[in-house]
Amino acid sequence: MAVEIDFSGKVVAVTGGARGVGAGIVARFLEAGAEVEICGRSAPAELPVIDGRKPVFSQVDVRDPEQVAAWIAAITSRLGRLDVVVNNAGGAPYADFATASPRFHEKISAINFLATAYVCQAAYEALKASRGSIVNISSISARRPSPGTAVYGAAKAAVESLTGSIAVEWAPDVRVNAISCGIVATPGSEDHYGSPEQRAAVAATIPRGVFATPEEVGDACLMLASPLAAHITGAVLAVDGGGEWPAFLQHTPNS
Repeated sequence: MAVEIDFSGKVVAVTGGARGVGAGIVARFLEAGAEVEICGRSAPAELPVIDGRKPVFSQVDVRDPEQVAAWIAAITSRLGRLDVVVNNAGGAPYADFATASPRFHEKISAINFLATAYVCQAAYEALKASRGSIVNISSISARRPSPGTAVYGAAKAAVESLTGSIAVEWAPDVRVNAISCGIVATPGSEDHYGSPEQRAAVAATIPRGVFATPEEVGDACLMLASPLAAHITGAVLAVDGGGEWPAFLQHTPNS
């Protein structure tokens, strides 16, 4: 039986949905017909527009549980429901672990882990009522060494652990899954990975040979939130182009 991904009449909330990976996620849900709500600490200069439709922005610091609760309450009060939450807000600048301040570690932990926990908790009752789902955006840094972003990687590992635990706690009412992102082509990645030649060299370490696009991450979110994933909960889906070529292959005779 064919299942169509149609979110018409559904309400989707995306944290950090105004730019980067978040904008790609928002675009895909708008294309599928959803009403999309996004939040961030500051209003964006412009919002993504798909077929004349755009998301509704709210200024929210997702590290503050009271602001998060108020945002979710406002969505459900205004629209009467909430069907999907995508916890996308996060990130971290490079920092040497030995010299980074405790305050830095706290901020990175808060935006990459605690914010996800706050949003999940605040959205639970509304998602239970709609039999909805949560998609948490994680990173390959959760499962491999992450030098220079050690606390970020640890926080994403915590997100994946949280995903599995609450998927069991909240079953069968709310499905909870995560996406483990590899390198994604965003304006931030251009700054981080350098010139086009340098980015091409990094892309060559990925079996698929290219960075993911934000829209490809959005496609994975759309699938996990749809009826196509009705029996999937507690999963971590890798969206990383195959991960990385094993380093030993560079030194084998047939490589």
